[in-house]
Amino acid sequence: MSTLPASTRLSLWVTAAWAGHLDLEDAVGRSMPDIDHVGGDLDRLALWQDLGERVLGCALPRPGDLTGMPRGDFAFTGAAAEVGECVYVPALGGALVPTIETYGPDGDTGTRVTWAAFDCEPTPVHQLESLQESQIERDLADLVRAATHAFETLDVSPWAGSTARAQVDSRVRDREWGLPPGLPGRAHRILVLAGSIGAAVDIALEESPAVGVHDLGERHALLLRLRAGADRALAQATTSCALALGGLRPAR
Repeated sequence: MSTLPASTRLSLWVTAAWAGHLDLEDAVGRSMPDIDHVGGDLDRLALWQDLGERVLGCALPRPGDLTGMPRGDFAFTGAAAEVGECVYVPALGGALVPTIETYGPDGDTGTRVTWAAFDCEPTPVHQLESLQESQIERDLADLVRAATHAFETLDVSPWAGSTARAQVDSRVRDREWGLPPGLPGRAHRILVLAGSIGAAVDIALEESPAVGVHDLGERHALLLRLRAGADRALAQATTSCALALGGLRPAR
């Protein structure tokens, strides 16, 4: 299973389809091969293509942090922040927000993703132009350095237990990233690094080291900040990749 959000993969595969690299229906299937049932308002993708849209952007918001989100009403921003992801069309205005559910009896469960359409404002060109991969990569590197220093100062390992680090290495190594070919090299590197950080944080949050309540709380807060920063870089790099796939900026 991919460690990348469904919106990240849908953004890149659909933009590749809009650029003529593959069929749109095939792109949707290839973006979510690990999902048993995909449905909802995906007909919007064909409509947006017919109206001339070339890029499907991605945002990974959270309650209290709507970084990268297009402007919209509370129904849209609240739904996206609650699930932590969405895709949007920057030129036309419009978005899709997934609901991810597990269904079926114990021992025979599947995963369903249902995409709901929302109205939103077009994204200003200057906001898209500000997504520079060099800056995204620097910010992510600074985030990792700051988190490393904070954990060292706190003297608490982010991965508690003798097997935790091995789980992190195994989970990251075994991931299928599920990305389309032809992505810019630097942006692809950011996507993989940010996804790896997310997988590592997931493992760390599952562990409970034998430390005091204060240190445990500090560790948890540090991990959440690390996850938020990695998600921000992931969303920015995804949209930057989509702009290159859509031919709106040079692929580097």
